[in-house]
Amino acid sequence: MSAATVAVRTGLHRGRIEFRQGVTSGQDLWMTLYFPVFALVVMFFLRGRTVPGTDFSLGAQAVPGILGMNVVLVGLVAVAMVLTMDREDGTLLRAKATPNGVLGYVVGKVVSRAGMTVLGLLVPLLPSAFLFDGLRLGDAAAWLTLTWVLALGLVAVLPLGIVLGSLFESVQGLSVVTLAGMALMGVSGVFYPVTALPEWLQWIAQVFPIYWLGLGLRSALLPDALVMAEIGESWRHLETVGVLGAWAVLGLLLAPPVLRRMARRESGARMAARREKALRRPM
Repeated sequence: MSAATVAVRTGLHRGRIEFRQGVTSGQDLWMTLYFPVFALVVMFFLRGRTVPGTDFSLGAQAVPGILGMNVVLVGLVAVAMVLTMDREDGTLLRAKATPNGVLGYVVGKVVSRAGMTVLGLLVPLLPSAFLFDGLRLGDAAAWLTLTWVLALGLVAVLPLGIVLGSLFESVQGLSVVTLAGMALMGVSGVFYPVTALPEWLQWIAQVFPIYWLGLGLRSALLPDALVMAEIGESWRHLETVGVLGAWAVLGLLLAPPVLRRMARRESGARMAARREKALRRPM
């Protein structure tokens, strides 16, 4: 058995262990679920308002976008934060010292964070079935669409999380990523149909995976009549595959060299310097 195969098997085992730890950790569960729960509460109070031109609840229309945004937050931002913290406490340095340890480390993180991302998607769906009318949660075709959109979306965002975690040396530095994510959320049709925004903002939204994740999830969970609220009055499945696929290819091409470069630069001295800097940081 090759060393790489052993590393992948070790990473899969590590990922399962980290996922079990995550679902029993209050902090990890809070990070995974706080946004969709908060957003669902907001949308519940907006359920009396309707999508322009229809009698469909605005709150129900926003549910898929909220879930898509949570996939980005947990699958991209959280991966970057975990990678950055592992640099600070020496976990990544120990992985570097093991043959093919970085490969096993990456596989483990992808498996554990993918599991937490799926959990963050499925858990809010249960109360949504009772809070909002009109969602296609009893349709097998809807779950099939949900599956391929989620799988492609994870492949699109997880490698980007690794890239971002490799570029920033501290969790504080990642705050700009979180702020950028919140700004994109506002223009990506999460809380309101993107067609209500100026055309130039619609073009910006369509560059990033948040919009396409939301669109794919809306096509799975919302009735076909709601397609009139979308750009071009179409669910645009081919375009969804194309854009998410392009982000996935970009991430998969960038993540390995960026991570290898970062791992080569890691040393005990750099880790000690970061730790000393953190201790001097004002509380």
